[in-house]
Amino acid sequence: MRFSTRGRYGVQIMLDLALHNAEGPISLKSVAERQKLSENYLEQLVPELRKAGLVKSVRGSQGGYVLAKQPEDINIGDVIRVLEGPIAPVECTNQTGTDCCEKTQFCVTREVWVKVSDSINNVVDSISLADLLKAAEKEDGQMMNIFEE
Repeated sequence: MRFSTRGRYGVQIMLDLALHNAEGPISLKSVAERQKLSENYLEQLVPELRKAGLVKSVRGSQGGYVLAKQPEDINIGDVIRVLEGPIAPVECTNQTGTDCCEKTQFCVTREVWVKVSDSINNVVDSISLADLLKAAEKEDGQMMNIFEE
């Protein structure tokens, strides 16, 4: 299973906003520059994150975007599902009964895909933006140590 650039860039946007949360509203231009992403593409993703209640927009000359919740209250699974849709290796893992196909009631392989889907969802739901912030801080500290030696 592969996530598209929508999900990956969405996580990068959210992490960048979390990293710069203390600075107030952050422009998409600055996020795009720091993350080396297309500003135009980010402009397509942020409205969906805002609509889902993950970010807030602030208007005005000092406007931009801020997290709508604390980093510990936003998990990576939320971001990915907003931008990618349900996390499922095959369509029938999100459906019940005959909504999927006529084999659903006796499909032995469906259980494999349900377990894979559940595992992926459990992982992405167990990682918060706060967890990524801690990892980023640790990585920055290690980089500083490398240059100091």
